Parts: sequence; C-alpha cells; structure tokens
Amino acid sequence: MRNRKLLHVAAGRGLRDDGNYLKFLEEARTEYLEDRGMFLKELMEEGVWFVVRRQEIEYKSSARYGDELEIKTWIKEFSNVRIQFEYEIKNQDGLFLTKAVTDMVCVGKDLKLKEMPDKLKMVLKKGIVS
Repeated sequence: MRNRKLLHVAAGRGLRDDGNYLKFLEEARTEYLEDRGMFLKELMEEGVWFVVRRQEIEYKSSARYGDELEIKTWIKEFSNVRIQFEYEIKNQDGLFLTKAVTDMVCVGKDLKLKEMPDKLKMVLKKGIVS
C-alpha cells in the first residue's frame, strides 16, 4: 500500500472541493506505479496508454482546508488489458474520509484496447491485495 500526504485547494466553505479527489487519485496511482519502476512517460513512449473506464468515489466525511491527506493505494485486480486501483483516504487524525475505485484499460495511441506489457503485469501481480 502507498501512503501519500497532500494539501490541496478548498472550496469557499472551507471543505475540500470534491472535484480535487480525482486529481488526488491520479497522483496516487501514478506514484504507486513509479515506486515500482513503471513510469507512465516511458510506457507512453512505448505506445502503452491508460484511460479511465469507470471511477467510483464514496465520501464518508469531509476533508477540510489545511488537512493532510493520507492516500493508501493498491491493486484490486487486473487482466491483460485492465487495471483496477483501490484507495482509502484518511486525514492526519486517522479519520476515514473516502474510498474509491478506478477501473482503467490499456490502449494504444489509436485508443484501441492493447495488452499490457509483461513487465507491467509482473509488477501488478505483486501488488494485488485480496
């Protein structure tokens, strides 16, 4: 699992803007892969791209301006063309704020489904949490 601390923009009422959570999740999954030696820029240069197929976010409590967020990220499951990331977000006091799932598919530059390279599948296999 990956721990990540973030500070981000809040809406006028002092609560985190819900739209920012998509940015948090993208940053968390990118770091998850980079920490395991898989750099999106390199994959893209090899013609391997990822697009979000489905995004689920369940808000349990509100983050407030100035909160530090901890984002735990892991692989829920994957196939030859699909990765499903799962996340839990807590604040600095350990208060559970949000859980989320991002379902992504691998595509080529033509945006048609493409099988992931073996090196990526090996990394993903090590990260599955049951």
